[in-house]
Amino acid sequence: MIKWNVDPELISFGPLSIRYYSLMFIIGFLTMGEFVSRRFKAYGKDPKLVSSLTTHIIVGMLVGSRLAHCLFYEPQYYLSHPLDIFKIWEGGLASHGGYLGVIIAVAIFIKKNKDLNYWWLMDVIVGPCLFVGGLIRIGNLFNSEIVGEPTNLPWAVVFEKVDMIPRHPAQIYESIGYFSIAAFLMWFERNKSKDFGAGTNLGLALTISFFFRFLIEFMKAEQSTLEVVSFINMGQVLSLALMLLGGIILLVANRRKPVR
Repeated sequence: MIKWNVDPELISFGPLSIRYYSLMFIIGFLTMGEFVSRRFKAYGKDPKLVSSLTTHIIVGMLVGSRLAHCLFYEPQYYLSHPLDIFKIWEGGLASHGGYLGVIIAVAIFIKKNKDLNYWWLMDVIVGPCLFVGGLIRIGNLFNSEIVGEPTNLPWAVVFEKVDMIPRHPAQIYESIGYFSIAAFLMWFERNKSKDFGAGTNLGLALTISFFFRFLIEFMKAEQSTLEVVSFINMGQVLSLALMLLGGIILLVANRRKPVR
């Protein structure tokens, strides 16, 4: 059993502080930008576009994940306190909405850069985006949030800022899973995507990552105050919806010609 009581603040300067959670965001998006820039160069695309693309992705992810959290995880509170939706610094981001936010944000980016193919671009970024998701879960660990269900396993963690109950370290499970899936998606995009229709990597990302998320939810403490189905939680309902979307994208993608 491991006891966890880490201060979520890395450094503080009076009223200002740098938190591990924010640091994970910064590292993630810097890493993503560098990787995508290299892929743009490899495809003969202008890497200067990546800065604008990254900005679109960050905004889309934050807006989408915040709205999804407010609507699907704490709707009663936020419908009664709508202005609190804008208090993003207080926490509350849902990765399902983050995915959809990025999908929409990239579509907006493409409208301004019509020489790029939307599905090709999504195939390039999904691996790095999922890598960012893995880092964000490490940030959740430092915040002692998104904890797991109680367990007696030898690697159980007592999140002392939450309670004194040994729990699954669900954040670590998810982080390892997302890093592994991200590595596969980046390998696939580099080595196999030329043999498949554009959008295949996006479809794989949605189906694989949310199937994994569906399974992990069985080990996580309930996050939503809104009950939909008694035997599965809100995270699983949303995961099933995005797995279905991924399956549809896979079917449609393989009717297209590969984009080289």
